[in-house]
Amino acid sequence: MRILILGAGKMGSFFTDVLSFQHETAVFDVDPKRLRFVYNTYRYTTLEEIEAFKPELVINAATVKYTLDAFRQVLPALPKDCIISDIASVKTGLKEFYDQCGFRYVSTHPMFGPTFANLDKLSTENAIIISEGDHLGKIFFKDLYQNLGLNIFEYTFDEHDETVAYSLSIPFVSTFVCAAVMKHQDAPGTTFKRHMKIAKGVLSEDDYLLQEILFNPRTPAQVEGIRTELNELLDIINNKDAAGMRAYLSKIREKIK
Repeated sequence: MRILILGAGKMGSFFTDVLSFQHETAVFDVDPKRLRFVYNTYRYTTLEEIEAFKPELVINAATVKYTLDAFRQVLPALPKDCIISDIASVKTGLKEFYDQCGFRYVSTHPMFGPTFANLDKLSTENAIIISEGDHLGKIFFKDLYQNLGLNIFEYTFDEHDETVAYSLSIPFVSTFVCAAVMKHQDAPGTTFKRHMKIAKGVLSEDDYLLQEILFNPRTPAQVEGIRTELNELLDIINNKDAAGMRAYLSKIREKIK
């Protein structure tokens, strides 16, 4: 296939690397300097180049803040039979956009990123394919993700947003709180160092991405759950309640089995 990838960032470069040996690929980015880091692919900076390339599939890997803007910029240069797709971790506004854009579409979410995942060994990582998408588009991404060894799940847009609110907002908020009370340690323990590494990784993400994940309408209920647990734990600590602590530890050990 002729595949156009929008954005030469971390995930755009990853998809280019994965696809360029089996497909004819091109990467479009408004910043020519970012195209220095992609290879074995065409490098485009103009709509005229996209129009001449005639892509059959577009993978929008622009940062979540610019996902819709990137689509709107390139749509006039695409053939009408082209399938457009996104890999955004936040799907806000995408279903409405797809419903009125006039193109076949597929939406997916690789539930990993270059910050923590071992991109050479993805068998423990997951990917979501949105069920409302084009059938052939879904088959393409299913085959791609299977070849990468990913565990694949099919959700609706609403189910995806609910999953993201749980699986991303809880660790993100917990990391923020942990980082907010951290201070320098001359001789940090192993657990402290691990939490620090996680905090630095999460906080290296794009501010807008973090904001949109936390502004998901389903996130407040998850954060309320964290506050409830903290209050319960604080009561146990303040009361030096040994029996309560044992019960609490048993409860959370059962949760992580």
